[in-house]
Amino acid sequence: MKRKDFLYLSGMGLGATLLPNLSAFGNPIDPLQALDGVDVRIKKQMADVALNAARSKGATYADVRIGRYLNQFVSTREKRVQGVANTESYGIGIRVIANGCWGFAATNKMTMDDIAKAAEQAVAVAKANAKIQGEPVQLAPQKGFGEVSWKAPIEINTFAVPVKEKVDLLLQVNDIALQNGASFVNSVIFAVNEQKYFASTDGSYIDQDIHRIFPSFGVTKIDKASGKFQTRSSLSSPMGMGYEYLTAGPQDKVPGIVPRYKGRYDMLEDVKFAALNATEKITAKSVEPGKYDLVLDPSHLWLTIHESVGHPTELDRVLGYEANYAGTSFLTLDKWKSKNFKFGSDKVNIVADKTQKGSLGAVGYDDEGVKCGKWDIIKDGVLVNYQAIRDQAHILGLKESQGCCYSQGWDDVQFQRMPNVSLQPGKEKLSVDDMIKNVEKGIYIIGNGSFSIDQQRYNFQFGGQIFYEIKDGKIVGMLNDVSYQANTQEFWNSCAAVCDESDYRLGGSFNDGKGQPSQSSAVSHGSPTTRFNGVNVINTARKI
Repeated sequence: MKRKDFLYLSGMGLGATLLPNLSAFGNPIDPLQALDGVDVRIKKQMADVALNAARSKGATYADVRIGRYLNQFVSTREKRVQGVANTESYGIGIRVIANGCWGFAATNKMTMDDIAKAAEQAVAVAKANAKIQGEPVQLAPQKGFGEVSWKAPIEINTFAVPVKEKVDLLLQVNDIALQNGASFVNSVIFAVNEQKYFASTDGSYIDQDIHRIFPSFGVTKIDKASGKFQTRSSLSSPMGMGYEYLTAGPQDKVPGIVPRYKGRYDMLEDVKFAALNATEKITAKSVEPGKYDLVLDPSHLWLTIHESVGHPTELDRVLGYEANYAGTSFLTLDKWKSKNFKFGSDKVNIVADKTQKGSLGAVGYDDEGVKCGKWDIIKDGVLVNYQAIRDQAHILGLKESQGCCYSQGWDDVQFQRMPNVSLQPGKEKLSVDDMIKNVEKGIYIIGNGSFSIDQQRYNFQFGGQIFYEIKDGKIVGMLNDVSYQANTQEFWNSCAAVCDESDYRLGGSFNDGKGQPSQSSAVSHGSPTTRFNGVNVINTARKI
């Protein structure tokens, strides 16, 4: 990065109305520092100080996480820069078991003495907790890996790309939107780099370098004659990639009624169609309520998977340990133990995968030092597994953790978080066009919108970005005011067709919230376009 670019663009406007509260992401830094790493030898020395101090005070287990978290926000609106910000958070979190109970402490004072004091504090917390603890913690066994490393397989480090280049791209995005009829437009590039070091008394010293990127925009069209307005957001997905995500070529484009992309993303083409879509939506007819066959694009279906499959298969929700933040789960253990609970049709195969290249959740090792992998959650429509970490594995009779423990930062304790949870492609050749040809009365939904789901992740309602009416196997026009209602089991049992691997794409969330105090994580959900038959559709504009 060039210092003059940052200073010049920062001075152009720091209103940053599109940015989250930066205080949550650490301290502002000079972007030139973003490419500097911490020597792994120093991190090992600090980790050993913490581990030795914890053991000397009576810890039977200890793990250490040294984290350096970088965030960059570049935001624009119409023809101006809204804000440019770089933040850094750096510190150490120490978790221990003493007297059979967990304890945790953290510090951003990275001297050896302060690290040792934090470790001693973690042990004191554990011993205090043990006085009111019931059953002692049962950790699944985990072998030590020695000194290992994992790096996200990125091609272009987003933090190495000059800020000016990002600003130029976003202003070009805005210009294309305005040229194609948009009344207002904003655009953002958000980049994250997690430099994480894990060490434990099991004998692991794991250094990881994780990158994520999320380019997005929002377009608004106002019809001055009628006073009506419509919006359309980007169909991009946040990804576990570098800046190469923004270099889509013809090979990345998926054929369809609007541009969609597999692997990489063309922001300039998407915004052009977004402006045209927003204009078209102003005159689109309102949907007639009733039963429809729904053809759901991956840019929409990922959110339904997230809420109705990802969250209810988190074991802490199933057990009721997690309840205050978004509820528990209807998928209680008795359903899993029956070995025949029909979650969905036999077309439904859903897999958890922490290794999927380009996904938001992809890492080599989780925040407990467990090597990440892949496992079935729903197999041929039947519930076969959940998501568990080391102190939960024994509840399911597992011999080892599934590797889905995560913390948003060095100063937050790690706990069970959702891995990438994805609907697997169909085994037979089936394109979107072939799927639509078999629909007599249906709606094709692209992009995610507002939603609501109950506290057990059972009854829900989902909207979207763009809706097209299907009649007798053909798309006949755009619709407005569409939302579908179902319960989770009813919905997934209505799954009638799943496109093949050629249509499989990732969607995802950059800020999935959970826990108290709340933490945010990033997770992807993949699927091909999928059809669900006979789903109840309501008109969101009509008063009941």
